[in-house]
Amino acid sequence: MYSWYNLLSVPAFGSCTRVSSKDSSSGSSSRFGTLQPSRLIFGPRKLLTNAINISPLSIITPQKVRRSSLSAVLTDDNSTTMNVEEDTDNIGLISLDPGLEPYKDHFKYRMKRYLDQKKLIETYEGGLEDFALGYSKFGFNQEEGCIVYREWAPTAQEAEVIGDFNGWNGVNHKMDKNQFGVWSIRIPDSGGNPAIPHNSRVKFRFKHSNGDWVERIPAWIKYATQDPTRFAAPYVGVYWDPPPSERYQFKYPRPPKPKAPRIYEAHVGMSSSESRINTYREFADDVLPRIQANNYNTVQLMAVMEHSYYASFGYHVTNFFAASSRSGTPEDLKYLIDKAHSLGLRVLMDIVHSHASTNVTDGLNGFDVGQSSQESYFHTGERGYHELWDSRLFNYSNWEVLRFLLSNLRWWLDEFKFDGFRFDGVTSMLYHHHGINMTFTGNYSEYYSEATDVDAVVYLMLANYLIHNIWPDATVIAEDVSGMPGLGRPVSEGGIGFDYRLAMAIPDKWLDYLKNKQDEEWSMNEITSCLTNRRYTEKCIAYAESHDQAIVGDKTIAFCLMDKEMYTGMSCLTEASPVIERGISLHKMIHFITMGLGGDGYLNFMGNEFGHPEWIDFPREGNGFSHDKCRRQWNLVDTDHLRYKFLNAFNRAMNSLDEKFSFLASEKQIVSSMDEDDKVIVFERGDLVFVFNFHRVNTYEGYKVGCDLPGKYRVVLDSDALEFGGLGRVGHDSDHFTTPEGVPGVPETNFNNRPNSFKVLSPARTCVVYYRVEEKIEETNNDKSTSLTKTDGQYDAQHCDNNSFEESSSSEDKGVGSSKKELTETEAL
Repeated sequence: MYSWYNLLSVPAFGSCTRVSSKDSSSGSSSRFGTLQPSRLIFGPRKLLTNAINISPLSIITPQKVRRSSLSAVLTDDNSTTMNVEEDTDNIGLISLDPGLEPYKDHFKYRMKRYLDQKKLIETYEGGLEDFALGYSKFGFNQEEGCIVYREWAPTAQEAEVIGDFNGWNGVNHKMDKNQFGVWSIRIPDSGGNPAIPHNSRVKFRFKHSNGDWVERIPAWIKYATQDPTRFAAPYVGVYWDPPPSERYQFKYPRPPKPKAPRIYEAHVGMSSSESRINTYREFADDVLPRIQANNYNTVQLMAVMEHSYYASFGYHVTNFFAASSRSGTPEDLKYLIDKAHSLGLRVLMDIVHSHASTNVTDGLNGFDVGQSSQESYFHTGERGYHELWDSRLFNYSNWEVLRFLLSNLRWWLDEFKFDGFRFDGVTSMLYHHHGINMTFTGNYSEYYSEATDVDAVVYLMLANYLIHNIWPDATVIAEDVSGMPGLGRPVSEGGIGFDYRLAMAIPDKWLDYLKNKQDEEWSMNEITSCLTNRRYTEKCIAYAESHDQAIVGDKTIAFCLMDKEMYTGMSCLTEASPVIERGISLHKMIHFITMGLGGDGYLNFMGNEFGHPEWIDFPREGNGFSHDKCRRQWNLVDTDHLRYKFLNAFNRAMNSLDEKFSFLASEKQIVSSMDEDDKVIVFERGDLVFVFNFHRVNTYEGYKVGCDLPGKYRVVLDSDALEFGGLGRVGHDSDHFTTPEGVPGVPETNFNNRPNSFKVLSPARTCVVYYRVEEKIEETNNDKSTSLTKTDGQYDAQHCDNNSFEESSSSEDKGVGSSKKELTETEAL
C-alpha cells in the first residue's frame, strides 16, 4: 500500500541500500578464487544478515532464550498486575538482541501498558476472547423471542432504528442509552417470525447536540448494499440473518499450517477475464483451481471488507464487519473459503485496521459528529486524519475501539474461517508521523522514541495474542516498511507478535534496476544484499512485485521488460525478438531469486505469474468507468501458441520445487559467490545449490560452484528448459560429482568457503538448481550384484504437471559433467 501512495522518500531499514564498509566486508569472487566471508552485523544498532555467508545455525535459527518470568506471566491467566510490574525487567527480545538494551525502559513501558490493558479486559469483560465477541452483543442479534440491537454513540441525544420493517419511521422504535453511551432496543418477534426480515434494509438514526437528526449505517452491520440501478448510489445497511436452509455450512476443515507460505495475492472483483466485477463463487470455481495447479498453498484476498469506493483497492473501508457486496453475499464468500480449504489452500484476509474511510453517510466516520476523542472511534484534529490517504485514524486507547477492532478479527476468523491476516498500513500505526517523509536508516532510536504510538503497538500486541489464542495455526503478516525490531517476535518476548513481515524494499529495488540501470550495471552484491538484508530472528515474506507495482502509473515487471512488444511479440509462431527473449529470461530469474533468497515465504499477485501485461486501472471518470484494465486476461496464458504459458509453467515449477524440498523453510542459507565480472550468484538454500547467471551474453562451461555436501548432483530446475521458453542448453541427465576443496574444517582453504565443489554449464540469463542425489547400495540375494537407486533426493516427476523438472536432452550433446549413466534397478538385475 505504501508504494501506491509513495509515502517514503527512500527505501526503509531492511531495504536494499548497501551496508557501509565499516559495517561489513565485501568483495567480488571468481570461480577460481576464494571469497572472503562477511560477518554478521550484531551490535547496538543493527541485527541484520548481510548474507554473503550466512551460517545455517547461528544466523537463521533464533537463539535459545531462557524462558523469562515475563513469559511465565503472559501465559498465566491468574497472574496479577503486581507480578507483572516486578517481572518486566527480563525481556526476551533484549536477550536476542543486546543492542536493544538502551531502550529497555521503552519495552518495559509498553509491556506494562499491554499487560495492564489485558488485565483490565479480563477483570471487566471476562477475558480477551470474550471481549472479542462484541459482534454477538453489538449490532443486530437474535435472542429468545426478539432481535436486540445495540450501538455505541455516546454523544447522541436520542436514537432510533429505522428500515424497511417499519416504513423508515422510528417513532415506535426508540432506543435507550446506558451509562457507557450504548444505545439498545429489543424488538419482539411478530407471529413467530423476526420483526426485521432477513435481507431487509436498516439504518441507525440519532440526534446529536446541535439538534440535527442524521441517519447512518450501523457500525456493526454484517452486510451493506447499494441500489444497482442508480449511479453512485449510497450504501445502506442490510439485516443479514438467513434461515438455516440458506445459511452456508462449512464442509471442509482448515488445511494445516504449511512449513512456509507460498501466497497468491488476489482481488476477487478484478479476477474475471470479462470487463465486469467477478463474484465470489466464480472466483472459487474458476480461479482457485488455477492457484492450486500452480502449487500455491495460501490465498490472500484483498478488498473483502466493504468499501464504497471501488478504486480504493479495498483500503478505504466503510463497513468493517460486512463482506463486499459487489461480489456476492456473505454466504458466497463462505463458499469461496470452503472451496479453497477443499483444495488444500489456506485463505488470508487483507485486514485494514490502520485507518477508515472518511465517508459520512455510509462509513464509520458518520458516527463522529464533533465529539471528543474518548467518545469517538477516531482521534480528533490532525492526529485523527491521514493527509496522504484522506482517511480517519483510530483512537487505539479507547475501550470501545479496542472491542470493535478485536471483535472484527474474531468475526472473520470464526464466522468465515479465514486462516489469518495480512495487516495493512502497519507503519502508519506504529508512529505518530505515520512514516510520512521519513527515512528509516536502521538506527534503533527511530523506532523507540516519543514518535512511537504506544497505543497502537499495544493494540497490535493484543490483536496478535488474540488471533493465535483463537487459532494457534493462524498466519499473521505485517505490512511495514520501517523494519521495527521485534515486530515479528512473540508477544511473550516483548515483541509485537506477527509471524511475518513483508520484505517491501525488494520490489522497489527491482523496479529501480529495470527502469534506471543497464544490464551491465546490475550489481550482484547489491542484489544479494537487498534480498538478504533482514533481521535473522524475524521471518519475511519476499516478493518481486505485488498489487502496488501493477497499479496505474506504474508497471509490472513483465511490462517494464517487454513493454509494447508484449502486444506483438508473444506468439510462439514467430521467432522471439531480443526484447522478448531478454524479458522472458529475466522475468523468470527475478521472481525465482527473490523466492530463493529473499525470505521465509513468497508472494505473487494475481496474473504476474504469467507476466500479465499492462496495468490495473479501476473504473473511474478519467477512463470512462471502464473495466478493461481492471480484469485478468486468463485467455493469454490459456492460449497454447502464446509465450505467457512458459512463464506460468516456470512459476508452477518454482512452487513445486519448494513443495518437494522445503527450501523456503530451511534454516540453511549460504551465499558463496557474487561475481561482478561474471554476473553470477551462487547460493545454497537447504541442500539445493542455485546458480544464477545474469550476464547478457556469456555462457560459462565448466563453471566451478561450491557446495556443502559431497556426492553427486543433478539438475532439478532449469529456467532454460524448452518447456519454460528456454533454449534447452543444459543437460538434465548429467551427473555432477563433487571434488573436495582444501582442508576439511578450515573454511579459508576451501573454494568460496565451501568444502566441496562441482562444475556446471551456466548459460547467459539462466538460473539452474541442483539437488544432491542420495544413493544406497542394494545387494541381490542371487548374485550379490549391486545397483544404485535414488532415494529422498530424487524429484518425483509425477508430482509436477507436464514433468516440469525433466528434459529429453541427453548428456552426450548438452551440458557438462560425467557421462556415467545411473543404473536403474531393472538394468542392474
